[in-house]
Amino acid sequence: MPIMRCPWLRVAPLALLLALGCEEVPRTFSTTSDGARVLYTDDFDRPVLGEAWLATGIGAVLDKGSLHLSGLRNQPVWLRMDLPDDVRVEFDAWAETEEGDIKVELAGDGHSKASSVSYVATGYVFVFGGWSNSLHTIARLDEHGDDRVAKPAEPQVEADKRYHFVITRRGNELRWEVDGALIAEYVDEQPLRGEGHQHFAFNNWEAPTRFDNLVIYALED
Repeated sequence: MPIMRCPWLRVAPLALLLALGCEEVPRTFSTTSDGARVLYTDDFDRPVLGEAWLATGIGAVLDKGSLHLSGLRNQPVWLRMDLPDDVRVEFDAWAETEEGDIKVELAGDGHSKASSVSYVATGYVFVFGGWSNSLHTIARLDEHGDDRVAKPAEPQVEADKRYHFVITRRGNELRWEVDGALIAEYVDEQPLRGEGHQHFAFNNWEAPTRFDNLVIYALED
């Protein structure tokens, strides 16, 4: 499926985008892990996070073999490892309530956090079932910004249902899949790359969520 570039219309079905003459951007990469190199794995099956991670606030614990987040209020748990620009990130995630709101960040600076209710990220923010389980969103820096890609949460996040996420980034394209189905794609004309954009984080507002079985790949030519 091609990406549709239509900056003035972010939420619309493919048929409508085509009818309105939005530009088709050809697919330039595969989201499979064939030929990719594993950089980091974590099954969270231990008592504490350890030195590989930076928790910027309270509310992140390891529990029952998974990472449990609750009430972080946008104070992410950052992986300290520098990541390449072209990367694939896989993990399992689930929400403990029908609020959904499963959130991660990619291409951030590895240390930033919210200091007030307002929060502007340093990378791309992916929210599954955000805003009371009403939207799935990819945002560049500001999850409330006009340039985000958002779609209705269909299907909505089910409480205690485990989902498998795959986020793939190559060049200026991001593709996000859950359980093998495309959720959203984002084309960034000014991609966040290099210094200050080399880290991945699990994040959270208030609703309790869990993460497990993280695998990060470098995508090589």
